Formats: sequence, C-alpha cells, structure tokens
Amino acid sequence: MERRTSGVLVLRPRLEHMFLGQYRHNLDEKGRLTIPARFRDSFVDSAFLTQGFDRNLRLLTESDFTILYQKLNQLNTTDSTTRDLRRLLLANAQQLEIDRIGRILVPQFLREFAGLNNEAVIVGVGESVEIWSPEAWEAQVLRLQDAEANAQRFAAVDLSL
Repeated sequence: MERRTSGVLVLRPRLEHMFLGQYRHNLDEKGRLTIPARFRDSFVDSAFLTQGFDRNLRLLTESDFTILYQKLNQLNTTDSTTRDLRRLLLANAQQLEIDRIGRILVPQFLREFAGLNNEAVIVGVGESVEIWSPEAWEAQVLRLQDAEANAQRFAAVDLSL
C-alpha cells in the first residue's frame, strides 16, 4: 500500500513475485527442469507443482499454495464438484525443492499428464508459473492470436486503466 499526498490510499498488487514472460528449457533424463533465474527467488522455501486446467502444470510458491488450499477448505465438501476440484488439485500436487542450480524434479505422472518429454515451455502468468509441452503451448499461442475470437471472448472484461 502507498499513501499519496492527497491522502488517498493506493493498493499495490503483490509484485514481489509476479511471474511474467516465457522461457524454453530442456528436461534432463531424470525429469529435472531448470526454473528461470528470475523466478527462483520467489521459491525460497519450496515450490508446489500440480495439474493445470489445460493439460499443463501449475507451479506455485508455498504461500500461494497455502492460500489455494485454504480456499479449497472453505468449499462445501458435500458438493461433488468441490470434491472433484480437491482431487484434481491436491491429489496431483507435489511439494518440490529447488536444487542448488535451480532445477525441480517433475514427477513422472505429471510429465505424462502434460506431455513433457525433452523440452518444456515455462510461462509466467502473474501469481503462478505454467509449464507446457512445446506442442500444447504452440496451440495456445495460436488460439490467443485470433484477434476476432479474442474480441468476442474478452468483450465483457473491463481492463480500462
């Protein structure tokens, strides 16, 4: 938060670990993936890796994973959709350590889910990092470059500054 001279409080988003950009890195024979250097400082204690919603993986800081877990715990577990979401995100989650040279070991079942073989695309999307197979990411890029579809898809979103 920042106080302007007018006395108005301006809320500033949590920028200390805003993940931006895209990077290509190889996976080694053991399934280790190097995290981009500019992302590593945000994963001081550990990182949490789980399935994404688009055949990708989602990498979160410990604090953001805790927030996600708390939100999941507030949902009604008698609802079958809630139980499915908990299974999707938690049963497929792994707590990972980043080694001294900035790598994580992506578990085999998550590599298979995301179609990761020798290479991955690491994408910063604000509060988290997505990990994609190059083929799946290229399909996403093509979809996101369709200007006409974007105009319709995002028409209701107000991003005016």
